[in-house]
Amino acid sequence: MVFRLSRWAVALPVALALGLSGCGSGATSPASEAASGGDAKEVTVFAAASLTGTFTELGKAFEAAHPGTTVRFNFGSSATLAQQLVQGAPADVFAAASPATMKTVTDAALAGAPVTFVRNKLRIAVPADNPAQVDELKDLAGPEVKVALCAEQVPCGAAAVKALAAAGLKVTPVTLEQDVKATLTKVRLGEVDAALVYATDVIASDGKVTGIEFPEADQAINDYPIATLAKAPAGEAARQFVDLMLSRQGRDVLTEAGFEAP
Repeated sequence: MVFRLSRWAVALPVALALGLSGCGSGATSPASEAASGGDAKEVTVFAAASLTGTFTELGKAFEAAHPGTTVRFNFGSSATLAQQLVQGAPADVFAAASPATMKTVTDAALAGAPVTFVRNKLRIAVPADNPAQVDELKDLAGPEVKVALCAEQVPCGAAAVKALAAAGLKVTPVTLEQDVKATLTKVRLGEVDAALVYATDVIASDGKVTGIEFPEADQAINDYPIATLAKAPAGEAARQFVDLMLSRQGRDVLTEAGFEAP
């Protein structure tokens, strides 16, 4: 069963080691390989909030391919997750929404060499009826337009700063949110007229918000790195989970959700 962890401090049971079969690089998909037996194992994955839908789906595929293994997720702001790991939160895999947040973990010698597995681009998100008539990035600078942005220290906020700087715009948001899901929620609930979020989040909204592309987004693309943690309790299973994200099966799920190949 896959669920979201509410606090990193919750004790995470670690099962005994399991001899999982390796993931082949040929025609066989990593999620099509069954485990070779042994005791149950948990794989704990800390992942950026924007990966919630895709990683939940792929986590279920991983569990189906590795009977007896459970994938547990902690989704949130990459910056917050990185700090939790530095402070000792137990985990096996970290998937961040920017190299900068991954660097916090690698600089502390807590992870192996990260690999960029997808990229993500910003879009303007507006309510379905677009009451403020926002059509392009410069409209966000209008004094009557209520804008939500991610806080600058989190990847979606850092990307927004780059995009606005590239356009030479000054935007005063009415709220700064700690992750992209919270930022999008402000639009979905009609509390703001627009927000800068990832393309994947607009797609995942199932029409509850409208996404507007803008050229400056090309100058603020976020690379997403993934790595196993140096002291990963799950060991081989953690590496196999990363292999799934890098496989064709993982790539297909991620690109269908709007992520771009690196």
